[in-house]
Amino acid sequence: MLTTSFLYVHDDSTGVVTLTLNRPDRMNALTFEVYDELRRTFDDLDTAPGVRAIVLTGAGTSFCTGGDVHDIIGPLLSRDLRGLLEFTRMTCALVLSMRRCRRPIIAALNGTVAGAGAVIATAADLRIAAPTARIAFLFTRVGLSGADMGSAWLLPRIVGLGRATELLMGGAFISAEEAYRIGLYNTVVDAESLAETVRTRAEALARGPSFALEITKDALNREAHMDLASALEAEAQIQAALMLHPDFKEAYEAFRDKRPARFS
Repeated sequence: MLTTSFLYVHDDSTGVVTLTLNRPDRMNALTFEVYDELRRTFDDLDTAPGVRAIVLTGAGTSFCTGGDVHDIIGPLLSRDLRGLLEFTRMTCALVLSMRRCRRPIIAALNGTVAGAGAVIATAADLRIAAPTARIAFLFTRVGLSGADMGSAWLLPRIVGLGRATELLMGGAFISAEEAYRIGLYNTVVDAESLAETVRTRAEALARGPSFALEITKDALNREAHMDLASALEAEAQIQAALMLHPDFKEAYEAFRDKRPARFS
């Protein structure tokens, strides 16, 4: 897949695609083009053949520091409401594409995570961070709502309403260690180990039962709106259907034969 706004590497042997934001001199700040191309790329990866897991990371010493002050913030000041809404809907579309993408997404947080970069990391399925990956949802500090790009929907479901309120209203940075303590980061590892840890986790997901992982992600999205009885019924129906899938039989036969499972 050809991209111009970031680096794209597809390891055919494992099925892992790595996307690397590649503006290290600007701390991987986002431009209009990067937003749009990321959104289109996640849409494509949803059905791209041979893709079983996705890693999103940044080049240099930062993951992503949000919208570029010169390339985005400045030009936005000259737009009318219609033009501003066009932009905010585009940023939200990126998050929707990430959550709808059926492949598991790991955010490899190699450094500072801020503003829209923090929301993009939150929209991933897993977050693995280096100790330098401090994070802040900066929106209120520039006079905007802390509820941006779905952050008020995503964040409380990860860290709880109280923590999310503090992060979105205060806009302050917290350390990687604190982000791990409150459950925002899944793992924090030494910077030297980050790439290897993420690769190992991504390859493990890629070897797993893709359809079962897809259904799990979909359930996590949909059941946020359901009452308990509805969620239980939805899970009962999909689990029964998955028991007819070849992967369920393969898992049993692999256990019986004392060998690794070979999922479709």
